Amino acid sequence: MDTDYTIIGGGIVGLSVAWGLLQRGLTVTVLDGDDGSFRASRGNFGLVWVQSKGMNQPRYASWSQQSAAIWADFTHELGENTGHTVPLEQRGGYDLHFSEETLEATVAQYEVLKAKLGGNYPYDVLGHNALHKEEPHIGPKVVGAILHHQDGHANPLKLLTALAADVRRMGARVLTGKTVTEVSKPDAFRVTCADGTTVTSNKVVLSAGLGAATLGPAMGFKAPIRPQRGQVLITEKLPKLINRPSLIARQVDEGGIQIGATNEEVGLDDRVTQPGLSGLAAEAIAAYPALARAQLVRSWSALRILSPDGLPIYQESPDMAGAFLVTCHSGITLAAAHARLLPDWLEGTNATLDLEVFNENRFTIS
Repeated sequence: MDTDYTIIGGGIVGLSVAWGLLQRGLTVTVLDGDDGSFRASRGNFGLVWVQSKGMNQPRYASWSQQSAAIWADFTHELGENTGHTVPLEQRGGYDLHFSEETLEATVAQYEVLKAKLGGNYPYDVLGHNALHKEEPHIGPKVVGAILHHQDGHANPLKLLTALAADVRRMGARVLTGKTVTEVSKPDAFRVTCADGTTVTSNKVVLSAGLGAATLGPAMGFKAPIRPQRGQVLITEKLPKLINRPSLIARQVDEGGIQIGATNEEVGLDDRVTQPGLSGLAAEAIAAYPALARAQLVRSWSALRILSPDGLPIYQESPDMAGAFLVTCHSGITLAAAHARLLPDWLEGTNATLDLEVFNENRFTIS
């Protein structure tokens, strides 16, 4: 037997799960794709975000809250172990609104969710004047915002770097440039790659992002995931302009303003487009007019991994006991939960970790 676990996929999700398993003394092999793979980990917006999640499923809201609450401790340990600091700010985040109607409608939805969470949904509604005191560069078109106090943002590339370093430090075998073609289970699991590499293990975690749509059904999963394109922009490094992040823009730890992101249903197309970038720039300037004078230095695009309802999928295969599907589009927010909590579910050691609402039964048509 090569290893206790084979992790298929070496992005934020796969490495977070690998890290948690290694912390429990288990042996892990990570199989990661090549540089041409579609990677959500290199194109996300870097938010550690609770606000607006779980509007129709409170368990998703509370799961995001659990992860956000332990994020700082998790990344502090990563930094201590590796010397790779993961910059994090958790001083709240904004949902900016350009009309009173949308602001009022969103607050009404938040109140419903807050009641379902037993009151644990700390937010304030800021009118334009109150928001302007917090954000002096906010534009006159922004009528107000919802400030949610559990939100924040981080540097996702530094998180990926720290995770990769710590997983290797703890003894994981990380094989890159691998395309998995088959997973079989005559007795133990046998994972076969296109180049002939094989790995045997007691358990397998499929966390290959969009690759799960191909591998999943052959392993007994529905894996009903689809790509959604997100384009982003980043400006030159600027003096402090934005104090707290929003879904429109955030000022990263190096000083640039990251603007984004689009939500485009275009299949497996991760190209950057002029209409997409122009739309992002226009909205950002409406929110922060000073950005009209900023120089843009980079733009990129990546594909999110979305389930039909937008929630994560955590599922053990009904056909291959010991094979698990772990996929989500909030890999940054949920990184701490995937590292600290999810291994208990994989190992069956924590009956109180209720993830039933995230299994694939919800996609069964009766």
